Amino acid sequence: MQLPKFLIGDHSEYSDAIFVIHTEYPRFIINLVDDEIIWLEDLLGENEEELSLEMAHLIEEAGQFYDKEIESLEFNTDDNN
Repeated sequence: MQLPKFLIGDHSEYSDAIFVIHTEYPRFIINLVDDEIIWLEDLLGENEEELSLEMAHLIEEAGQFYDKEIESLEFNTDDNN
C-alpha cells in the first residue's frame, strides 16, 4: 500500500492536539500545538547534525501540510453553502 508522506491524526481524548504523522523515514508523530514529537524509528547511530537539519525541515513541512489541508477543507465547505 502506498501512503502519503503526511497524515492528519485525530483522537477524541486529545481534543486540543493537532497530530501530523510523517510516514517516511524517519517516521514520527508531531503535535503541532506544542511541537512534541514521538519517534517511530530507532535513530541511534544517525548523524545528529544532519538529522537535526532534516527534522527542522520536516517539521516545517508538517506545518505547511496541515495548513494546506485545513485551507482546502475550509474552501470546500464554503463552496457547498
